[in-house]
Amino acid sequence: MEGFGSMKELLTYIAQNLVDHPDAVAVSEHTGEGETVLELRVAPEDMGKVIGRQGRIAKEIRTLMRSVAQRQGARVSVEIVD
Repeated sequence: MEGFGSMKELLTYIAQNLVDHPDAVAVSEHTGEGETVLELRVAPEDMGKVIGRQGRIAKEIRTLMRSVAQRQGARVSVEIVD
């Protein structure tokens, strides 16, 4: 994960590059039961850009984040909240 200090920074970077309002992107991190939960918030008008048709983009974001976490020996999940 070169260039990123944490999973939170990586998710923030990904989301900011998908939306029209990158300043509105916020990621909070919670740890529980052996897993880190990352909550992603974006501007209401950008919600469709991070979810995508039939949830495809959201699924890909989750897959990417899970893959990076596995390489680090961690477990992570991503929740997109409004």
